[in-house]
Amino acid sequence: MPRPTDAGRSPNGAPRVRDADRTRAAILDAALVEFGEHGYAGARTGAIARRAGVNAQLISYYFDGKQGLYKALTQRWREAGGGAPRPEQPLAEVVASYVRANLTSRSMTRLLIWEGLTGSGMDDADLPFFAEMVADVRRRQERGEIAADLDPTAVLLTLFGAALAPTVLPHVVERVTGRAADSPEFLDDYATRLAQIVERLSP
Repeated sequence: MPRPTDAGRSPNGAPRVRDADRTRAAILDAALVEFGEHGYAGARTGAIARRAGVNAQLISYYFDGKQGLYKALTQRWREAGGGAPRPEQPLAEVVASYVRANLTSRSMTRLLIWEGLTGSGMDDADLPFFAEMVADVRRRQERGEIAADLDPTAVLLTLFGAALAPTVLPHVVERVTGRAADSPEFLDDYATRLAQIVERLSP
């Protein structure tokens, strides 16, 4: 069987080859939405291909199937700095930026939630990633940004939960605040108020 290709010909017969990087990016963008909506188990490569506007065989060609696509997606997120510690920024600013990212990275947040609910798609490669986040909290304690008597893992989990609240509990947000959890107005106000709370973690 010939290998899948994204090469083709224009109507006048001239060769036309799609840019491979652009095709990969389109597949990853489509996968992010599909995985975010249905989780790893519920996502279908055919649906991803249709959303990306490509032949489904290209997913196997570029990513070696669904699992490889998922790993490539999480790797792209990390390389873009998603969730990585930002030691040069005050913690209040870091947490506020995560809250505001609900507008632009909602699918990635939903994907993280799906992992927790189903246990699918998770990888031991995540362990060093999260260990570094805990280490970042400890370093902030050492320089006095966070009270030394607070447990760093508890601090991290608390802030994670607070940042995820607009995506995890949108109905509660609306009932408590009277505003849609995904509205720019709510997210900006919540980010500011959460930053104020984080600042109180200092001695």
